[in-house]
Amino acid sequence: MNENKPAKPHHSRIWNFFHSLFDMREDTMDHAELHEMMYENTVIHGSNMWILMLAILIASIGLNVNSTAVIIGAMLISPLMSGILTMGYSLAVKDLAMLRRALTRFAAQVVISLITSTLYFFISPLDIPTSEMIARTSPTIWDVLIALFGGVAGTIGNTRQKKSNVIPGVAIATALMPPLCTAGYGLATMQPRFIFGAFYLFLINTLFIMLSAALVIRILKIPANEIADKRKEKRITVGVTIITIITVIPSILIGAVTVYSGVMERNISNYISNEFVFSDTQVVQSSADNVDRVISVSLVGATVSDDVIDVLEKAMERYGLKDYTLRVTQNRMVVDGENNDKITIAVQEKTIQDLNEQLDAQKAQIDEQGKRLGEFEREKAGEVDYLRLSENASKVFTKLSDCYCGAMSGGAGDCVILTAHVEEPLSEEEIAMIKNWLILESGAGRAELVVFLPEENTQTVEE
Repeated sequence: MNENKPAKPHHSRIWNFFHSLFDMREDTMDHAELHEMMYENTVIHGSNMWILMLAILIASIGLNVNSTAVIIGAMLISPLMSGILTMGYSLAVKDLAMLRRALTRFAAQVVISLITSTLYFFISPLDIPTSEMIARTSPTIWDVLIALFGGVAGTIGNTRQKKSNVIPGVAIATALMPPLCTAGYGLATMQPRFIFGAFYLFLINTLFIMLSAALVIRILKIPANEIADKRKEKRITVGVTIITIITVIPSILIGAVTVYSGVMERNISNYISNEFVFSDTQVVQSSADNVDRVISVSLVGATVSDDVIDVLEKAMERYGLKDYTLRVTQNRMVVDGENNDKITIAVQEKTIQDLNEQLDAQKAQIDEQGKRLGEFEREKAGEVDYLRLSENASKVFTKLSDCYCGAMSGGAGDCVILTAHVEEPLSEEEIAMIKNWLILESGAGRAELVVFLPEENTQTVEE
């Protein structure tokens, strides 16, 4: 009888609760179905290649104009992630044939991506690197961690019976597309910094997403093949380990340098603000050279004695600056009423210079926000910026040139009118597309398109 059945220990119930809470194998796909899906990812489809090239072009434009939103959109479109997860899967289950197919497909995608982005940046009139590009040239150990965690999340989501939005999220977090496009920019402009820095970031993301995917597949206990040649299996394991170590070492060094520089800058700032406090002397300028380990401080006011400077030098050890050298430059002036004013002016000149730089940056932001606000207010009031509409028309529809746009009102409602020059007559589909775009952008009920051909004939279409 159940009455005589011993109760489970309390710790066993707790263990079962947390085990069921974190068990990732519960809703895993059928192994045969998962293998078939992974095999399908190794097949090169023309549609995937076209989608990849379009995603590369979108990402390149986003990097070119420094638009984060456009870059994110391109990452959502990109089909690169599935190939990397398949390489990790085939490595874990020891399916060497699938691994070769996945590597071949992925290599083809990378080459096509580099060619597409290089061609775009070669013909693009914007050749100045943006902050979005520069951010992809110095990968650190944190990029390795992002790739690892992203690969784990992506593999867990990819092996579920019910699919989720994990893969697009991982594609955004690990950022596979932007580094490839930045490397293409480096190739187009012949700048090694962008070529090697960006491609190294792409390599980090690819390798550690693949390795984390293989780790998850092993945890899920997906059946693996037996490799008859044990020496070959050992060579593969050793090769992957060596490649991983070689890849991760530079990122660790770059990350260490970044952390060290940040800590030193903070220590130097604290040292100057806490120790250089005098009643009749003020700091007008300070700088630090972390390579030569020199801190330079310029003082204005009463002369600081050598004994005080010795005390300042000894205080450097408390801020972790023992290996640094202190250089103090003093403006020896008698501190009276007139010179107090000079000290104040000297300090204020530097402050004003710093503030002017900040104001210039803020003014540019305010002008941009004001422009957007004006557009929003006009749209809210029902007004349309027809000058901007004319400019956009020639950008959206490249066959149109010398565009002029306006509106007329009558008993039948508002009508937007666009006049433009073309080299050849427009097709019915093109005309319909332009009319719909005019109505959508202006909010008018009707649209009239007047097109001037080279023979000075006129093609008019009304909505």
